[in-house]
Amino acid sequence: MCALPLCTMHHQSHAPIGLFDSGIGGITVLRELQRLLPAEQFLYLADQARCPYGPRPAEELRTIAAACAAWLIERGARLIVVACNTASAAALADLRRRFPAVPFVGMVPPVKPAVAHTRSRVVGVLATPATIAGDLLRDVVDRWSGGVRVIEQPCPGLVEQIEAGALDTPGSMELLHRYVTPLLAAGADTIVLGCTHYPLLLPQIQRIAGADVLLLDAAPAVAGRVVQVLAERRLAYPESAPAGTLTYATTGDPASLTRQIERLDLPRGPVQAARLELDMEPAAKS
Repeated sequence: MCALPLCTMHHQSHAPIGLFDSGIGGITVLRELQRLLPAEQFLYLADQARCPYGPRPAEELRTIAAACAAWLIERGARLIVVACNTASAAALADLRRRFPAVPFVGMVPPVKPAVAHTRSRVVGVLATPATIAGDLLRDVVDRWSGGVRVIEQPCPGLVEQIEAGALDTPGSMELLHRYVTPLLAAGADTIVLGCTHYPLLLPQIQRIAGADVLLLDAAPAVAGRVVQVLAERRLAYPESAPAGTLTYATTGDPASLTRQIERLDLPRGPVQAARLELDMEPAAKS
C-alpha cells in the first residue's frame, strides 16, 4: 500500500483535495486554492518521471492522467484538480467517464476574459504543443473569440526550463523572446498563459511584453470553480476548522522536488515518492 501519512487520510473524517500535474506547474493552482481554502488538506502529485506532457500524444496522456487520478482516489481524494492544461485538454472528459463518483475540475485557458479585455482585438495564447493540438482550446476559442484574432503560440522547451529552475537564464529568456515577440508584433495586448507552469515565468514574460500587455493566468478562476463545486456537492470543509495540511508526492526524486519548491519559494510540505500503475507499461505486469 502507501507509506504514511497518506494512508491515514482514509481514517480521517476529512478527505483531501487531490491535484496532479507533470511537475511543479500545478503548484500555481495549489497556491490559489490554499488562499481560498486555508482549512483544506491538499495532496499534490507531480508526475515528474514523465514530465513534460506537452509533446506526448493524446491517447498516452489519457492513460497517464487515469493513473494519476486512480493514485489520488486510492488515497481518499474527494475532488481532483487536473492542474495541467495539457492533461485537461487530452483527458478531462475521459476522467469524468472513468471515475463518475469523483468531481474533476480542469484547466481552461482564460480566452473568454482575454477577449473581453483586449482593445487591439488581438489575443495571444502561450501553450504546450499538446494543448494547442487538443480540442479544448479550439472549442474555447471557437466559442468566445467573436471577432477577435486569437494567435496560438506553441512553446516547446519552456516547461523543461521551469522544471530545471532556470527562470532567468539566457536559455529561458531566448525561448521567451522567440515565443512572445511574434504575438507582440501581431498587435496582441493580452496574452493568455495556457500552461500552469508559465505563471512561474510571469515577471520574465511581463518584462518582454511590457507593462501595457495584460497577462492572464487561469489559476484564480479554477480555484474559484473548486470552491463552487465543493459547495454544490456539500463537500466543503468548515472554515472554523484548524489550518489545513499539504502533502506532496512525486514519481521522480523527492529530494529534487523539495529543492525545487524551496528554490522557487512555493508552498512547503513533506514530499514522498509515488509509483503509478500505468496500463501501457508492460514491465509493471511481468
